[in-house]
Amino acid sequence: RKQASDYSTSSSDDEFEFKPSLTHKAKRALRRKRKLEKETKQLIKQEELKRLHRAQAVQRQLEELEERQRALEIFGVELERELRGEADSGTKDETQMLHEWFELVLEKNKLMRYESELLIIAQELELEDHQSRLEQKLREKMAIDDSLKDEMDLNEEDEI
Repeated sequence: RKQASDYSTSSSDDEFEFKPSLTHKAKRALRRKRKLEKETKQLIKQEELKRLHRAQAVQRQLEELEERQRALEIFGVELERELRGEADSGTKDETQMLHEWFELVLEKNKLMRYESELLIIAQELELEDHQSRLEQKLREKMAIDDSLKDEMDLNEEDEI
């Protein structure tokens, strides 16, 4: 009898000691999960800020480019008038004016290529931002237990 009571006492003591360690492990796992979620949110926010800064830089470059194109256009119109003899060309000869006009056309083409590159970069940033938002939305949907989701939620998750 004594052995049986010792055995049952030690067994219940083991269970009692085991439960706190489980809750301690569970708490630790929960803390780790929260810390990981917080770090993930911070990384996402940093990436969004980087994209925002890049988008602002691209926008500024596009505005500067537009101003340069306008100035070139004005200069080009004036140069064409001089070439046609509609405006006073002063001391410039025709070959010098043609040379300037071809340089102007080359510069304009260069600016147009640069503008195309900037627009592609802007589109990439837009797509990266869209992808990031979709990933965040998917993470939120997947965090919900499947048993709590209705068919519409599951379809939306699949669509994402």
